[in-house]
Amino acid sequence: MRVRMPLSGPVTLAGCGEWLRCCGGGEPRPRTVWLGHPEKRDQRYPRNVINNQKYNFFTFLPGVLFNQFKYFFNLYFLLLACSQFVPEMRLGALYTYWVPLGFVLAVTIIREAVEEIRCYMRDKEVNSQVYSRLTAREINMRDWDFTELTVQQGIQTGTVKVKSSSIQVGDLIIVEKNQRVPADMIFLRTSEKNGSCFLRTDQLDGETDWKLRLPVACTQRLPTAADLLQIRSYVYAEEPNIDIHNFVGTFTREDSDPPISESLSIENALWAGTVTASGTVVGVVLYTGRELRSVMNTSNPRSKIGLFDLEVNCLTKILFGALVVVSLVMVALQHFAGRWYLQIIRFLLLFSNIIPISLRVNLDMGKIVYSWVIRRDSKIPGTVVRSSTIPEQLGRISYLLTDKTGTLTQNEMVFKRLHLGTVAYGLDSMDEVQSHIFSIYTQQPQDPPAQKGSAPTTKVRRTMSSRVHEAVKAIALCHNVTPVYESNGVTDQAEAEKQYEDSCRVYQASSPDEVALVQWTESVGLTLVGRDQSSMQLRTPGDQILNFTILQLFPFTYESKRMGIIVRDESTGEITFYMKGADVVMAGIVQYNDWLEEECGNMAREGLRVLVVAKKSLAEEQYQDFEARYVQAKLSVHDRSLKVATVIESLEMEMELLCLTGVEDQLQADVRPTLETLRNAGIKVWMLTGDKLETATCTAKNAHLVTRNQDIHIFRLVTNRGEAHLELNAFRRKHDCALVISGDSLEVCLKYYEYEFMELACQCPAVVCCRCAPTQKARIVRLLQERTGRLTCAVGDGGNDVSMIQESDCGVGVEGKEGKQASLAADFSVTQFRHLGRLLMVHGRNSYKRSAALSQFVIHRSLCISAMQAVFSSVFYFASVPLYQGFLIIGYSTIYTMFPVFSLVLDKDVKSEVAMLYPELYKDLLKGRPLSYKTFLIWVLISIYQGSTIMYGALLLFESEFVHIVAISFTSLILTELLMVALTIQTWHWLMTVAELLSLACYIASLVFLHEFIDVYFIATLSFLWKVSVITLVSCLPLYVLKYLRRRFSPPSYSKLTS
Repeated sequence: MRVRMPLSGPVTLAGCGEWLRCCGGGEPRPRTVWLGHPEKRDQRYPRNVINNQKYNFFTFLPGVLFNQFKYFFNLYFLLLACSQFVPEMRLGALYTYWVPLGFVLAVTIIREAVEEIRCYMRDKEVNSQVYSRLTAREINMRDWDFTELTVQQGIQTGTVKVKSSSIQVGDLIIVEKNQRVPADMIFLRTSEKNGSCFLRTDQLDGETDWKLRLPVACTQRLPTAADLLQIRSYVYAEEPNIDIHNFVGTFTREDSDPPISESLSIENALWAGTVTASGTVVGVVLYTGRELRSVMNTSNPRSKIGLFDLEVNCLTKILFGALVVVSLVMVALQHFAGRWYLQIIRFLLLFSNIIPISLRVNLDMGKIVYSWVIRRDSKIPGTVVRSSTIPEQLGRISYLLTDKTGTLTQNEMVFKRLHLGTVAYGLDSMDEVQSHIFSIYTQQPQDPPAQKGSAPTTKVRRTMSSRVHEAVKAIALCHNVTPVYESNGVTDQAEAEKQYEDSCRVYQASSPDEVALVQWTESVGLTLVGRDQSSMQLRTPGDQILNFTILQLFPFTYESKRMGIIVRDESTGEITFYMKGADVVMAGIVQYNDWLEEECGNMAREGLRVLVVAKKSLAEEQYQDFEARYVQAKLSVHDRSLKVATVIESLEMEMELLCLTGVEDQLQADVRPTLETLRNAGIKVWMLTGDKLETATCTAKNAHLVTRNQDIHIFRLVTNRGEAHLELNAFRRKHDCALVISGDSLEVCLKYYEYEFMELACQCPAVVCCRCAPTQKARIVRLLQERTGRLTCAVGDGGNDVSMIQESDCGVGVEGKEGKQASLAADFSVTQFRHLGRLLMVHGRNSYKRSAALSQFVIHRSLCISAMQAVFSSVFYFASVPLYQGFLIIGYSTIYTMFPVFSLVLDKDVKSEVAMLYPELYKDLLKGRPLSYKTFLIWVLISIYQGSTIMYGALLLFESEFVHIVAISFTSLILTELLMVALTIQTWHWLMTVAELLSLACYIASLVFLHEFIDVYFIATLSFLWKVSVITLVSCLPLYVLKYLRRRFSPPSYSKLTS
């Protein structure tokens, strides 16, 4: 995404220095933002506008023309056309040079205009999203349509609707549930009773976990949102920066006695691009436009030029070299007589057909056809081509870099397995778990089943029902999930909350894993119906409500890899410490057992995300002692986190292992066969995700990105050069091994051992990079391009994937549930990951092969007529006289041969079903054989042979008049081109037949009007017909024989599949 920000407000002379500092690329500065008073700014801020356009109204035409003529190819033809204004250099009518050039430019300008208009409409849609802004005006104000009003001290306060593009720093913006946050804001108030809200941030950082955000305490305590405009308060914030995980600032209220100050952190920040998942929030805007965290994490889009276009450009330079050589040879054979320098220029103009002006326009029109075919493919519905200039890139991808969340996975968790050591329950046996829970609560409703002695060493032989119950109860209590009740049209919110109405309940949590666990406990009979900061309520199958007091909560962190909770059962007074976490850390916390490691490995191999659940009963004295030490540790100033962790660890010993849970992140449809297809096509797949290492590894196994017989090397966390060196040496000793590495370790490796790391990583069958920042993703793409020289394709669905998509040679956006930011920035947009297989194997392959055939045929068409001109000039004493003039030269490359040649864009060597069934066919294209120096040389030799044959044949067989040479040679040339198209075609399409017949008919019909160049009476004679037939046969028959022999003795790989 590229964001251009016009400045808000007029620029005065006095403010010029400041303007230059802020908007001329100066250092960003900290800022003071007054709540609700955007006019009280201490510096100028960019407008909150998203702009992905390359041009504006005034720069469009100059910009397009500059981009066209900065390439040697187009500049050459412009100079060529301009030279015809000089009488000494003129070779024919002006229109023979200006009409083709004008047509090429017109096609380019129209295509660019269409893309710019589409881009403008997409930007307008985003910038026009409407939000509510809190505002204050004097009572006599009439020009605002207030939707709610409060009158205080002669001031009206209310809300007014504003577009996203009109939001300014200092505005108080209201964001509803499931609405996108329009700018970087500080969280001031929420409608939620618990005084917090959840954010979905996967569009920003790729993490599936919802983030808990807390409002500023001072503003949350105010009676109404309107009171925010009645207080004198401001936020002091750090300068805009790239860090999405940290924020430093302070909130100050001046009109209280004494003034109140609160520190602000990331917990109080709402970044643009995130989505509120609970309640309505009010925030004050801190950063807008290009200063947004999401924009600063997005690299500027580069103008993508396809590898195919660069190769064609290289071939045209070779042709230009040939043009210069031929011109010099002609003048040299004249012994540089007279004004030889003018003769060189005339010969350069005479042989200008060697470089075909129609090549560029044919290829551009071909790209438009490929784009249209992709959009119309019913097997990949909803696919959009946003950049019609690089469809050939899809046919030569060597590295595919994909996001995980929302791209490979649906981000929907499903509970799959409960393992108790001696017995495991899968999806098909969950009714047994339900019956165990039902039996526990219906047989002994008044006697809670979990009573135990306080001594943890007491061993009681328990029934299977009580074991299952203990496990389910632990899962139902050990989490950070909050049930929220919403109105469903029949029951209002307050009534639903009071009655614990099932149909109105929605679970909110920072992790979808936890929601899946709680939903599962509900399905087997133990339902979480209520929760606040200090208590939790569960409902049993007999509709009994169990009340628990939350004494302590230890949230999950990436360092600890576990979370814990201490609860007191209100009915028995029993205190229990529950804990769940990753097997690597829980193995040392639970009592000795002989099954944990083995079963965790088995479940992980199935692609399940495994959690180990344990508990420990605490006596009252035990808990009181712990609480005193815990509070003391939390009050310490030095090494607070270390002391707190030490106190908690004193409890985490000899815990009773209850169960293992297995949760699966549902993959997108057909992800496994699609990845298998890509692998067989010779494409290496790398997964770059912002998610946790364990989650990423599970998904890689589940999606078969890492095959069952492949080892996985998990790169140890390294922080310095020495550690990186040791770990790289350890990795070097592994063979055919998939690599899993975290973003922090990757940063260290790239800093000290960039070349060595990339060399090793490129040899891996698969690479998984987790905890990757958006800019890191883009850097990996760039390094792959530089180190391997191969084409890369990046696939993603979130705002955090935009940099990677724009940096890659070919970006594909998946339209996910969380918006269209990635798909709008991509070159191609698909609705599902599985469509990528067909996009590459069928459309990418066809686009590349068709363009290769088309470009070489257009070059052949031009070289043929140039060879004839060379023969003609050499026979007539090296005179710089054109063989064909006026309409003949224009008609040759347009109405006489354009349709058959262009119909090659419909050609295909195999059916799409065969291309999907045998992805190995795609692997052949990675070597670039369809368009190479070898194939180019073959076509050059064919052109010289045919051009010379036609011209010498016409000279040998012509009658007394020169006009007969023109008639015989030109007719033979047209017929030869039509037959050569027929020779090149591999699968006939009805439009190809129409194109051939239409072109022939156009030529025959136009002979009536060409009496200036061709003797109409002569072409009606039998002599003309047999001479043309003989010349055409001699020029084409040997090539048909060679094609037959090649197919017979050295058939291409695809011919075995089509026979």
